[in-house]
Amino acid sequence: MKVIAFNKSASFEYFIGDKYEAGIVLEGAEVKSLRAGKASLSESFCEIRGGEVFLKNMHIALYERSGAFSTRDSRKDRKLLLHRDEISKIVGKVNERGFTLVPLKIYFKDALVKVEIALCKGKHTYDKKQTLKERDEKRAMDREAKNYR
Repeated sequence: MKVIAFNKSASFEYFIGDKYEAGIVLEGAEVKSLRAGKASLSESFCEIRGGEVFLKNMHIALYERSGAFSTRDSRKDRKLLLHRDEISKIVGKVNERGFTLVPLKIYFKDALVKVEIALCKGKHTYDKKQTLKERDEKRAMDREAKNYR
């Protein structure tokens, strides 16, 4: 499994719950651009429309050798491929409990491009401060352990 892009801010901004693996509908030039590692998940999110899940605002750079076949829109909506029962579970949780659907990473699994999405709940500012505090403490512990050896 080769990870193409990772959403670093997701774990800081949200409490991550259930994770799902979804396929994504892409064009040939977009896949070639992903193979070159030119993608970004920052500021991207998922939306449910008409019983289908779409990934919005994900940036895939234009493939320079595509010529007239490229779409010229690097941030277009991309359809995610999930099973019907998974979509119904996600819709139920998003509507009832105030969860949101966030993409965590995009990667290659064998020859296929997959997106890991998760049901997430937003953090408050005091939760974010606690996360920063824990990260600093872990960094200090690692530094001390390195000096101890």
